[in-house]
Amino acid sequence: MATTQQQPTDRPTTEEEVELLRGSVQATVVAQFVIAIAAAVGLIYLLKLVLVTILFSALLAFALDPMVVALAKIRVPRAIGSAIALLLFIALSLALTFFFYNRAMDFLDELPQYSVTIRENLQKLQAQADKLENSTRSLMPEGKGKKPIPVQVQQAPGLTKLISSGASQFGDLALAIGFVPFLIYFMLTWKSHIHSATLAVFPKEKRLVAYRTIGRISEMVRSFIVGNLVVGLLNAAASTLIFGYVHLPYFYFLGVISAFVGLVPYLGLFFALLAPLAAGMGVLTKTQLFIVFVTVIVLHLVSMNVLYPKVIGRRLRLNPLVVALSLLFWAWIWGAFGLILAVPLMAATKIICDYIEPLQGLGSWLGDSSSNGRLTRTTQ
Repeated sequence: MATTQQQPTDRPTTEEEVELLRGSVQATVVAQFVIAIAAAVGLIYLLKLVLVTILFSALLAFALDPMVVALAKIRVPRAIGSAIALLLFIALSLALTFFFYNRAMDFLDELPQYSVTIRENLQKLQAQADKLENSTRSLMPEGKGKKPIPVQVQQAPGLTKLISSGASQFGDLALAIGFVPFLIYFMLTWKSHIHSATLAVFPKEKRLVAYRTIGRISEMVRSFIVGNLVVGLLNAAASTLIFGYVHLPYFYFLGVISAFVGLVPYLGLFFALLAPLAAGMGVLTKTQLFIVFVTVIVLHLVSMNVLYPKVIGRRLRLNPLVVALSLLFWAWIWGAFGLILAVPLMAATKIICDYIEPLQGLGSWLGDSSSNGRLTRTTQ
């Protein structure tokens, strides 16, 4: 009888211990997961220069690979074809840099001619702002006593510190740029080996999925680069024609800058308007400035809502909310470079999630409605 009376009292205790143990294990797993994510974010931040250099080199290698393939079809060895493609790219980059540098210097040299008009316009805006501030202050009740004005003393940074910090950043950037041609060349020449070696890392039953995943990522990156180039050139042609029609100074330079800067998601419209409006202030009439303003906005809306989805959107298929969050995250981690790399990184993440069965739910959340409907067909 004593034994039978102890069993009901011992069973709840055992079940409670099991539940407590299970809860502690789950809490430990969640804590480890959070720590792993924090460590990964910290590592990505610390390795900013290395990762950005590698990713930019990979994007440029994807863009130059079709030229290497075309040269290989006429029996040019891949090593020689890669060198030819790389040299042509470097020559084109130097020529464009030299051209735009000279145009920028000419624009800065003539900028003081318009500084008087620009200063007058800014003074008018300042006068209106002061008038609004005074009228608002007159409506507010005055205090009985004067409030002390807080004074903050800041020590000006030393010249040696400024020079050393600037030289360090410039040295890091120059070192990264110096590595880019070598990385591009090795990525082009060792493409087949890297592809096969990457597939060999996976088990045999997973290699077909890995092959399809890598293929889709390659197509996405290539279409992303080519699509941005096509959309940018179309916008540059339209902007240059209209800027020239209204006689905007250096319209051929500002049209190209405004078109390609406008391709930056969400923030591109602000940057695209900045240069032509600053150049036209004090030179163009209000009607001409309005034409420039409307032109940039219309071209941006058409390119982002018509051209971009047609040329690039079918390869990306990303949720607009995900794109915005991705831009926010990568801009916080990598600054301006993160804005450029955020979209292809998120698109590659979605492709990987689409082909990994446990992550297909996440891939469905990252994609838009059209990609979610095709998820089953793409993974088979």
